[in-house]
Order: sequence, then C-alpha cells, then structure tokens
Amino acid sequence: MSISLEDVSMLLKIPVTGKVVAVENFARYTEESRSDAIKLVSRLLEVSIEDAEEEVNISKGLTVRKCWLKSRWCPKAGARNTTYPLLECTARAYLYLLSCTLFEDKSGSRVSIVLLKLLEDLDDVGKYAWGAAALAYLYRHLGSATRLQVSQIAGYLTLLEVF
Repeated sequence: MSISLEDVSMLLKIPVTGKVVAVENFARYTEESRSDAIKLVSRLLEVSIEDAEEEVNISKGLTVRKCWLKSRWCPKAGARNTTYPLLECTARAYLYLLSCTLFEDKSGSRVSIVLLKLLEDLDDVGKYAWGAAALAYLYRHLGSATRLQVSQIAGYLTLLEVF
C-alpha cells in the first residue's frame, strides 16, 4: 500500500496538478545560490542585506530559522492594534503552512528559502501542484530514512498516519 496523488488530493484538498514546484537556482548550495538567497530574503522579508546574510550564515544553508522569522514578523509583547497589510498576512500564512506542514524539515526549526521564492508572486500560489510536491518530498525523505545512519525523517508525516 502506498500514498497516491489521488489520496493527497482527497485528504488535503490541495492541487496535485499545475505548475511545477521547483526553483532552479536554489537546487544546490553554491556561492551564487547563497548570494541569491541573501538578496531574496532581504527583498521579500524587508530586512537589510547584512541581517539576511547573518541569518543565512547562522542557519548554515539555504534556510532561515523560524524563530528569526517570528522575531521580525510578530509585534513586541504588549503592542496592541498592530495591523499588517492583507498581502503580508497572506504571505506569512502560506509560508507557515508550507514550512510547518507540507515541507517540514528534520529540525522543525528552519524554513527553506526556496519556499520564499515560490511565494514571491502570491497570484501564482494557487497554480502550483503543492500536493504532488509534498508527496515527492515525503517519498524522498522516506527513502533517505531507510539508511542506517539516518535517525530522523522529514515531510508531511500525517499522510503516513492516515494509511
């Protein structure tokens, strides 16, 4: 028994057909992809290049820490009536949904910069085949988890629990 695209579509109610969920220049960690990632984080999250570079260095890859994102997005304790534009709130919701459910990493504390790139144009978000990507991501990590030296797994494990 295995999980199919139809199962993903029926259970999660997310598209399994559409635009491919892929970002070419972030496929491998290179100096060029690192530089592109820093610029993307700076532009999309509205932080300085220096802050973005520091965060990418701390996270040691093409990721940012969820706690870092939260510190930039959430109002300070005690602040009231803080409002954010609808577009910004929508981007946050998508990013949280993707990084905490469908594309959870092994640490549970990082967000892939690839996800930021995919959320660059919110009009396109509904056009991506998120279900197919989530299933491929889960299968990839299931394959990795079969190796002797691996002790953790990533992906949307709720799909496994249903089966």
